[in-house]
Formats: sequence, C-alpha cells, structure tokens
Amino acid sequence: MFYVGDKYKLLKEIKKYFPSEINKFVEPFVGGGSVFLNIKAESYYLNDIDSYLIQIHQFLCKKAHHPEVFFQEIEFWIKKYGFSCSFKKDIVPKELKLQYKKTYYAHFNKTPFEKLKADFNQSEKSDMLKLYLLLIYGFNRMLRFNAKGDFNVPVGNVDFNKNVYQALQNYFEVVKNKKIEWFNQDYRNFLKELYLTSRDFIYLDPPYLITFSEYNKLWTQIQEKELIKTLNELHQKGLRFAVSNVISYKGKTNEVFKKWAENFTIIPIKSNYISYHDNSHKKFEEVLVCNYL
Repeated sequence: MFYVGDKYKLLKEIKKYFPSEINKFVEPFVGGGSVFLNIKAESYYLNDIDSYLIQIHQFLCKKAHHPEVFFQEIEFWIKKYGFSCSFKKDIVPKELKLQYKKTYYAHFNKTPFEKLKADFNQSEKSDMLKLYLLLIYGFNRMLRFNAKGDFNVPVGNVDFNKNVYQALQNYFEVVKNKKIEWFNQDYRNFLKELYLTSRDFIYLDPPYLITFSEYNKLWTQIQEKELIKTLNELHQKGLRFAVSNVISYKGKTNEVFKKWAENFTIIPIKSNYISYHDNSHKKFEEVLVCNYL
C-alpha cells in the first residue's frame, strides 16, 4: 500500500514474537496492511477509522483476481494525466534531472498531480483508482483531507516504479488467498462487536502519543488512557494481544503507557521511525508489549 506509518521494515523483528498458531488475526489499526499480509491465520478481521483507507483496501481486494485489468486501468490514467511511470519508461527530460537532481519527479508530476487532485475533489471522490494514484504520487504516501473533505496532500518526489508494481502484485497474490473482513469503525466499537477466543490474536499499532507526524497529531492523553483501558479489558478476557508504541522521543516520555507496560512483557524494537516534518532520525525508544509471553 505504501502508507505512512507502515510496519514493513519492522516485520521480521516483531512477527517472531507473535503466536505460531492464530485462528482470527485482528488489527484495529490496520493502516497499509503490511502486518496482516505477512501473518498466517485462519481468518482476518481488519479495521481502520479512515474510511478512504478501507475503501482502497476493498477496491484492491476486488482487483486481486484480475490484476491485469487493474494495471491496464492504472496505466490508462497515468498516461491521460501525464505522470511519469519509470516502471514502463523514463520520460523525465534530462534537462529537468540536471536542474533538479534530487526532486525532478516532484517537478515533473506537479501539474498532472494537481489536475488529478482537482478532478477527484470536485466530482470523483468515489473513484478509488484515482485516490490510489494520489496516494502513490503524493507526499510521503499520505491520505489527508481538509475540513471541507478535500484531499489536500501536495505532490511527492516519487512515481509509479517497479517497486510499486511488485508491491501491488504481491498484495494481489496474498489477499486473494486470505479470508478477510473489513471494518471502518472506532477501534473500541470494532473490538466489542467481535467474538474472540484465546485462539485469536490482536495486534494493535495505534497513533503514537509523543511523536509529531500527521498520522499522530489527533491522538491525545485521553485517547491513550482509553487505549490502555481497552487493553486491560482484553487481558481480563484472556485474549492475546501485542501492541506497538513509542515510549520516549526527543526528550519526551509517554509516562502513562510506560507505567502500564511494566505489567507485561516489553520488547525493545529497533525502529525505523522518521519524523515527516524533518525527515531525520531522532532518539527514541519503540517497543512491542505482549500479554502472552
């Protein structure tokens, strides 16, 4: 999916602590889906509060059985709007590459991106193919909408390359063989509606309270305490869970979560977290907390 907050680079590190046998795999904050795509389970129950994100997942799942049709459609719109597509052919002029050595994709794709964004916002907000193109060509793979409900991410310094193509192929190959149910709810309501047993497993990757990315900015102390309350309820029911979080970041400490986590198994994670405000690695402590180890 190439989505902000993605856990792909951390998968090898965190999945080795997951249970070896899972009936229902449950993700209340599914995001780009890299975790569920790489976990073996009997069935998958996947939720996110972002309705557009869930719609994109559902759209791609429907295309999984006929990927050739999807790629024909996406190539049509890439050509129609005039985006670069290095997977097929390098069409960025040499002069532009010399003038903007590190940002030539952003300069080349800015005009088609703004046109696509305007079309989507004006009359095509149900077109998930076009929204997915905005996600691929947008800054830091973000889905962000303003108060009017308009997509408002600027163009990114990226294009449709072989990595995007291969990731989509992998996504299609995996989801067509999985039993998946999608949900678009507040995570608390989502969890309350599910019938879960000790054979199931819940992985939570909520927004991080003390980091500064767009993805996390609406998460407050109130939401953090509600999360801990929910986790305690899951534990009391005898349900297995693992939760990712950042305990310290740039001199700040998430005292509420840190104190709560001391009651369970805390596993330090070598994180790849990058602040999207300055694109530099900062001193932080990311952990995986498990209630079954």
